[in-house]
Amino acid sequence: MAVSRPVAGYARASFATRDWLMLGGTALMWGGSFLFMDIGLDHFAPPLIAFGRIALGALTLSAIPAARRPLPRTAWPRVALLGITWMAIPFLLLAVAQQWIDSGLAGMINATTPLFTVLMGALLIKSLPSRLQGAGLVLGFLGVVAISIPSVEGGSNLAGVALVLCAATLYGVAFNIAAPLQAEYGPLAVTRGAMIVAAVALVPAAAVGAIDSSFAWSSLLAMIALGTLGTGVAFVWFTSMISRVGPARASVSIYIVPVVAVALGAIFRDERVHLAALAGTAMVLAGAYLTSRPRLD
Repeated sequence: MAVSRPVAGYARASFATRDWLMLGGTALMWGGSFLFMDIGLDHFAPPLIAFGRIALGALTLSAIPAARRPLPRTAWPRVALLGITWMAIPFLLLAVAQQWIDSGLAGMINATTPLFTVLMGALLIKSLPSRLQGAGLVLGFLGVVAISIPSVEGGSNLAGVALVLCAATLYGVAFNIAAPLQAEYGPLAVTRGAMIVAAVALVPAAAVGAIDSSFAWSSLLAMIALGTLGTGVAFVWFTSMISRVGPARASVSIYIVPVVAVALGAIFRDERVHLAALAGTAMVLAGAYLTSRPRLD
């Protein structure tokens, strides 16, 4: 179990080689998730992709003793809600969306998650964001418009953009549910429990999706990488970074994710990158940074 460190200690601690490797690896695995999903969708139906990544992620976490720690019965209703809002529905929405939009575009729009986390948190506690956070929200959502314009002009399905935004909104709800749960019962145990619930919830849809799918090693290997790496190892590493260097510095990996997603999509799937979308991504990331700042008013 990691020993907690004061906030000031996090700020002064230098990144060790291991920390840099975990930061880069986490960003690469989460950014690569959009590429893996795109390759998986070549032969597998969206529900099968969503179920597979969650089930494999749960199996990966099960290899870690801290993740197997039993949760009390009273925690399971909230864990179940977390599994539905964090994994079952959003992962299915993302897989459906990437039938219509590029993996890089999905990664760029998904960068709005920190914005929705702040917005949903403010709504849940009925407290307006600070002026700085409000400015970040406005800037971020203007960035979403900039990202979406080339997609609409290029004939891509606007529904795909809307589905990724819905997934990001649910992430915002889920992260506000997850924070107190993980603080009380441990992040790995809560996440594994949520994955189990989400996987069970998707079994009927996955069974139907399997009928509409065809087998190919490329899609199977992509789904294995998506589940074990993007849904399993990446979370373990991110949690480890939080305990070693603090949440603020660990979150740097999240800001690199859309860059990785765009680069991998362009390299491996020959996706076109629009200048307006890149500018919009910069606006979203700047807005996410502003919303993550502590309240000063």
